[in-house]
Amino acid sequence: MKISNKLYIGLLGLSIFATSCDDDAMGDDPNATNTVQIEFDNRFGATDIELGTTKATNASGEEYTLSTLNYFISNVSLMSDMGEMVSFPDQYFLVKESDAGSQFIDLPEVPSGTYSHLTFTVGVDSLKSISDVAARTGVLDVASYGDDNMYWSWNMGYIFFKMEGTAPGIDNRGTENFAIHIGGFGGKDAVTPNNLKQIDLHLHDVSVSESSSPQLHVIFDVTKVMDGANTISLMETPAIHNPMVGTSVSANYVSGFALDHVH
Repeated sequence: MKISNKLYIGLLGLSIFATSCDDDAMGDDPNATNTVQIEFDNRFGATDIELGTTKATNASGEEYTLSTLNYFISNVSLMSDMGEMVSFPDQYFLVKESDAGSQFIDLPEVPSGTYSHLTFTVGVDSLKSISDVAARTGVLDVASYGDDNMYWSWNMGYIFFKMEGTAPGIDNRGTENFAIHIGGFGGKDAVTPNNLKQIDLHLHDVSVSESSSPQLHVIFDVTKVMDGANTISLMETPAIHNPMVGTSVSANYVSGFALDHVH
């Protein structure tokens, strides 16, 4: 069978293209590492949040806006499809809606492989919470917060989750302000509620390689804070600063985190 010049050139081109693709795929060092980035995208349902502007209405019919939204992320781990864990101990991150840069967390030197789970803790673990002040640096430096304090000096512990804002009509004194501060790691000298919460997100087989550095886009639906397993009314509880009272809130926001997509 005689092959025309045009057909021969076309077949040759496909062969070269396929070989090139194979070379690219096989060219990665299987022992290489790369960075995995996590983006925390805070929303009211599907709506992006602009502090002081975006409105939401909770299940109690109370309309509110946010002025502050902060939370600690720690004990991040990735689990491979082979069940192997890649952990990032002693790394703590403070996600703040007012600081776009804080919403991106880099996990360096992740080994090549396929990963099926992302786990992390909302809060600061008990060992770090009671460690010497000199060992608590970066976002754990209790002197670094200024007016946006994330530490209870009276309770020797961090505020794991802080949400503040305004809701018209919730306070008959006319302030309309609310403040939800969640902490409590189990206590040092006495037993206290433990509001540390671990989140486990399924990743649908995310690939990391020498040429692949994925970004995991995690959405936090803030409406779940008041409308989860427990219904929180701002009229009834405009201020939460007690770990015991905060247990209903921490139980709620666990369901607010979800993997949206992978870049």
